[in-house]
Amino acid sequence: MSLFNHLKQLNLNAQNYAIFGSGPLAIRKIIPSSNDLDILCRRDVWDTVCQLGKCEYLEEYDVTIVNLPHHEITFGTVWGIGNFNVNMLINTAEIIDGLPFVQLQHVVHYKKIRGSAKDLAHLQALKKSGKNFR
Repeated sequence: MSLFNHLKQLNLNAQNYAIFGSGPLAIRKIIPSSNDLDILCRRDVWDTVCQLGKCEYLEEYDVTIVNLPHHEITFGTVWGIGNFNVNMLINTAEIIDGLPFVQLQHVVHYKKIRGSAKDLAHLQALKKSGKNFR
C-alpha cells in the first residue's frame, strides 16, 4: 500500500494539514514515489497524530515532529528549513486524489533554500516535466 493510501486511512481533517517536501512532486509523477511523507499540520491533526506515534525533537532543525511507525510519515507544525507560513501553505493546498498538497511554487522555494543534491535533482525533474507553477 502506498504512503498516500496509509495517510488516507488515518481519516485526518484535510483542511488542517498539507503534504510538503517531495510529496507534491511524487503525486504528480515528476519524481518517483518517495519512501517517506512530510506533513505540515495544525493543532487538531497534531493532537491526533501525537496519540498515534512518537514525538521527537530534531535539534538540527529546532522542531518537534511525530513519526508514525512503519509508515514513514512525519508530521510537524512548523517547517525547519526556511521561513514558511504554515497556515497559508495549508489554506492554499491543492487537493489531489483526496489529499491536500502544498502548491508547487512553495515546494520549489523550499528546495532552492535547502539546495541538497536531492533537491537540485528534483528541481531539474520539475523543469523537465514542463509542469507549470507560479
